[in-house]
Amino acid sequence: MRIVIEDGIKKRYPTETETEILGFFPPYRFLSNFHVHPITMPDGLTYRSTENAYQAYKLLDVEERKAFTNLTCGEAQKMGQKIKMREDWLKVRTEVMMMCLEEKFKNPELMAMLKATAPKYLEETNNWGDKFWGKVDGQGQNMLGQLLMEIRDR
Repeated sequence: MRIVIEDGIKKRYPTETETEILGFFPPYRFLSNFHVHPITMPDGLTYRSTENAYQAYKLLDVEERKAFTNLTCGEAQKMGQKIKMREDWLKVRTEVMMMCLEEKFKNPELMAMLKATAPKYLEETNNWGDKFWGKVDGQGQNMLGQLLMEIRDR
């Protein structure tokens, strides 16, 4: 990931090599959970993005999840940090993310874009400290990248 100041605005760009895409920023923003693309989940609700659905699934009650459907991605993330999560969340979060991503990439255009990244390694390089879903300064599990590559390779 590269950070560049343009017209006083901090912008992030992926680092791309022949074998890697490090960071899900333009032109690879579609890989990010903050990419706005509606998905309909098994609970019957349509969410604005995978981020919205993922955060909503921290709750078991479908009625409570409705609050997440039309928020911005950032609002959904913040709300998801304030709610009382289901007790099994840490056990099911990766499965929930996979379910969200599978719904997202049912879209043929997005799937074609994902397939076009092959065979490159995909990494959610970030500077906001997420070492579970991504990597920070080379450290972390990069679970989001792993799940994306799994979907791409199926």
